[in-house]
Amino acid sequence: MQDSGDIRVVQTEQDLLSAGAATRMAALLNWPDQPGPGDAIPAPWLWMLFQPSPTASRTGSDGHPRTGGFLPDTGLPRRMWAASRVQQAGVFRVGEQLTRRSLVERVEQKSGRSGRLCFVTVRHELESLAGATLEEVQTLVYREAPTGAQQRPTAEERSALGEMDWEEPWEVDPVTLFRYSALTYNSHRIHYDLPYATGVEGYPGLVVHGPLMATVLFDAHRRHHPGAEQNSWDFRAMRPVFAGRPLTLCCIQGDNGSTLRVLDEDRQPAFELNIRPDPSHA
Repeated sequence: MQDSGDIRVVQTEQDLLSAGAATRMAALLNWPDQPGPGDAIPAPWLWMLFQPSPTASRTGSDGHPRTGGFLPDTGLPRRMWAASRVQQAGVFRVGEQLTRRSLVERVEQKSGRSGRLCFVTVRHELESLAGATLEEVQTLVYREAPTGAQQRPTAEERSALGEMDWEEPWEVDPVTLFRYSALTYNSHRIHYDLPYATGVEGYPGLVVHGPLMATVLFDAHRRHHPGAEQNSWDFRAMRPVFAGRPLTLCCIQGDNGSTLRVLDEDRQPAFELNIRPDPSHA
């Protein structure tokens, strides 16, 4: 497809933040207590809602819904959720009915080292019946089919880590990936089908979901900084990480908020979450 620049494709949906879904997410994160009706939930848990439910005929060979409906048909087979920017006002609670209005705002064609790329910008606006709101701007990247094994960063590309305020090991196994895929109705095969992930997509193992990393970092921030504000945040995926490898969660605390990262087995930043002071409180 051609670069279409700014466009407007609008979709409106409703969903229920059920107690069952909240209980299962709490179990995945090893919470000691189960949330009940009326309890507040962290914003990343909302990714359990509003998931597309394509028929078998509308599901691609990679497990993703085929494009060409709400999301444009870019002509490129591989999709990655590369980044998000989120601003929240109010509290979302278990048992609430939510409405989401979604817009495809921009489609841009580019070229990179891996070949042709297409960047799709999607804006989601959520609101509860009680008046809580959340705005999220997502960047999705579409790429060409793989031509070989995924390359690890060279010595020149590796980053020097600064001093960290805290760090902790993170063990993620195929069961965790399967459960998160089930909670978010994500059937992308790179997260649970090892022969597909290695033989077709060229990865060395099962790929850890980007939103799972954001959810885990968000929860770690809650544990290490109880009571801290979490209304304004963003994330970016830098490189894939894989189940069964030694990963690290870490945080650098600064005057302008917290920068949290997932480090890969080489202790290189693979994913970054930034939690900033709410600009509406400035």
